[in-house]
Amino acid sequence: MTRRRSHWGWGYEDQEPSPAQRREIAAAAVGHLGFGAPDVEDPVPLERVRLPAPRVPAPDRPWATDAPHERATHHYGRGYRDVVRAFRGRFPHPPDVVARPRDEREVEDVLAWAEEADAAVVPYGGGTSVVGGVELPDPSPHAAVVSLDLGALDRVLEVDPVSRAARIQAGAPGPCLEEQLGEHGFTLRHFPQSFELSTLGGWIATRAGGHFATVYTHIDDLVESVRAVTPAGVWQSRRLPGSGAGPSPDRLLLGSEGILGVITEAWVRVLPRPEHRVSAGVRFASFADGAEAVRALAQSGLFPANCRLIDAREAAVTGAGDGTHALLVVGFESADHEVDAWAARARELCEAHGGEWEERSRSTGAWRDAFLRAPYLRDVLIAAGVFSETFETAITWDRFAAFHDEVAGAVTEALRGEGSVTCRFTHVYPDGPAPYYTILAPARRGDELAQWAELKAVASDAVIAAGGTITHHHAVGRDHRPWYDRQRPDAFAAALRAAKAAVDPAGRLNPGVLVDL
Repeated sequence: MTRRRSHWGWGYEDQEPSPAQRREIAAAAVGHLGFGAPDVEDPVPLERVRLPAPRVPAPDRPWATDAPHERATHHYGRGYRDVVRAFRGRFPHPPDVVARPRDEREVEDVLAWAEEADAAVVPYGGGTSVVGGVELPDPSPHAAVVSLDLGALDRVLEVDPVSRAARIQAGAPGPCLEEQLGEHGFTLRHFPQSFELSTLGGWIATRAGGHFATVYTHIDDLVESVRAVTPAGVWQSRRLPGSGAGPSPDRLLLGSEGILGVITEAWVRVLPRPEHRVSAGVRFASFADGAEAVRALAQSGLFPANCRLIDAREAAVTGAGDGTHALLVVGFESADHEVDAWAARARELCEAHGGEWEERSRSTGAWRDAFLRAPYLRDVLIAAGVFSETFETAITWDRFAAFHDEVAGAVTEALRGEGSVTCRFTHVYPDGPAPYYTILAPARRGDELAQWAELKAVASDAVIAAGGTITHHHAVGRDHRPWYDRQRPDAFAAALRAAKAAVDPAGRLNPGVLVDL
C-alpha cells in the first residue's frame, strides 16, 4: 500500500498523532513553554475542503492527475504559514494538474503539454519548502498551474567507486538515496533537517545546507555536474572535479529554484561511510564565550563534522540544558583514521575559552532528538496556539556580536514581552557563523498570518540592515523575495533575468521566484 502524505502537516498520514496524542503532547509543550492555549484544535479533514475546480482538464497522459488529495498536498510547502492555512482547510489556489513523470522523456512531455495548455510549471521535489517556493497563488499571465513532481525519478543510476561519485536522479529523497548508496559502501553525507522527505533535486535547486557544520556544508560542495530539462532544450554541465572555463553552468543551476529548468539528475561526490567518531557536549557560561570558542575551532583547521552552538534558552526549551549555560555540540568523524587527536585539540580550544567538556553527553543526545522531532512538534504547537517560526542568516565574525544584538533585539521588541527569540549556529566557517533564530510566542489565533507577516518583516529588515544574508540555506522562494531584491546587485538581477528569458522565454517555470521577466 502506498503511503499518503499528510494534506496539512509534516510527514505521512500514518505518522499523524491522534487527537488524544495531540492533546497530550500539546499540554506538555505548553506547560514547558509557559504559554499557549489549553484548548487544542484539530485539523480540518480534507473531505470537508472544497477545492476550486481545475481551470484546465488533466491531459490523458499516464503522468497526469487532478485528484483532490494530490492537488491539496502540492498546494503548499511546509512553512509555518503553509501549515496554518492547510490546518484550517484553506486551499484557495491548488495546482490544476499534478504531473508525476516517470523518466526524463515524460518530463519533456509535461513541459510540451504545459506550453499547449498555457500552464505555468512549478517543479516539486519533497514539498518541504519553508519560504513559499512551491506555491503559485496566481498563474497570471498563464491560464493554469501544473505541479511537476519528480518523486518517481528516485534511483541511483551509476556509481563510480574510483572517483567516488554517483549519478542520481533528482527525485530521490534522502533515505532512498542513502539506502542505495549504502549498497555500494558509500554515503552522500548530506543530512538537512528535512532529510526524511526532501530530494537531491530540491537540495540543488535551493542550495540546501546539510547537518554537518564545516567543510562540505552545502550541496554546492558535493556537485560534479547537473542535468536539467528547459523549455529551450537540455542543460547539462560536463562532469569534472573542477574547472576554470568561465562561469560554471552547474553553478548557475545551483540555487535556481526551478526558474531555469527542471533538474532531472546530477553527478555528486560520495564518501565511504565513517567508522571513527568522537562527540561531546561543551557548556559555556554565556553564548558569547561559546561563540569565541567556535571561532577558534572554525579557524583552527580541525574542521569538526558537527559544531553547533546553542544558546541557554534554546538548550532549555529542547531539554538539552537547564537554561543557565550555552551548549556546544561538537563531533569528529572519519572513514580513514582515528579522530581522537582532533577531538583532544578541540577540547583544549574550548577549555581555553571557559568551556566544560563532557564526552558522550546526554545533553547532545537530547538536543539531537529534539532537532529531528522539530517539524512534527511545530505542527502540534500550531494546534495548541503557539507561534513557532525560524529564520537563518550568515555574517562575518567581526560583525557578529553587533549583528546578533541588533537582530535578536528587534524581534524581541516586536514580541512586546510575550515569547522568546533563541539562537544557535547551524554552520561555521573560518570567516563567520550561520546564526539560526527560533521565535516562540503565543499565537494570535485566527490572525496568525498577519502575526507571521509582521514578525517576518521585522526579522528580515533587521538582517538586511545589519549586513547579513536574507537566507543561508532555506532559499529565497516567494517569502524572501523582497529582501533578496535589496541584497543582490542590480546588474546581477538583470543578468539573471536575461538568462531566464533565454531558456524560458514564456516565463513558465516557477514564475515569481527570484526574478520577474
